[in-house]
Amino acid sequence: MSKNRLEAFSDGVVAILITIMVLDLKVPQGSNLSDLVPLVPVFVSYVLSFTLLGTYWNNHHHMMQAAEVVDGRVLWANLGLLFTLSLIPFATAWMGETVFAPVPTAIYGVVCLAAALTFYVFVHALIRAPGQGPTLGLAVGSDLKGMVSPAIYAVAIPIALIAPPVAFILYATVLAVWIVPDLRIERALSR
Repeated sequence: MSKNRLEAFSDGVVAILITIMVLDLKVPQGSNLSDLVPLVPVFVSYVLSFTLLGTYWNNHHHMMQAAEVVDGRVLWANLGLLFTLSLIPFATAWMGETVFAPVPTAIYGVVCLAAALTFYVFVHALIRAPGQGPTLGLAVGSDLKGMVSPAIYAVAIPIALIAPPVAFILYATVLAVWIVPDLRIERALSR
């Protein structure tokens, strides 16, 4: 089965999600710089989520470059990932528009946790696809980042109900871990 359609479809979905998020950015009512101040939480949540989607897109691309084949399980795992990513614009808007209120910030974490878990499933379905060469599995290795990220989100969710700024920092920490694509995949592809 060709991996090109999966990659093209995924690219299109991520592009649409980013477009939906940017359309949620509203123009201020006035013409002064001070009129932008109420929009800061919305913009900050947008930057976090734009970076999150960009990180998923980037790492998905690297996985697909290292993969040789896909199968039905990979297609379904990819759809699961895209479904969870499609919830990010909603969670982003709610969190930003409520100025990082506890429940919306926790729900954002639930969506991020779901995305992290579905990405993990996607990666491991890709590794196990019949006919897959050893490059991807060797490059991913023990997948420490894939296991630590959901754990951080799981810790951040209840913290969001008490201290949303701390949860936000934890969400950003996961992004910091993933923002640079896995160099092991880069090395494996250069061989």
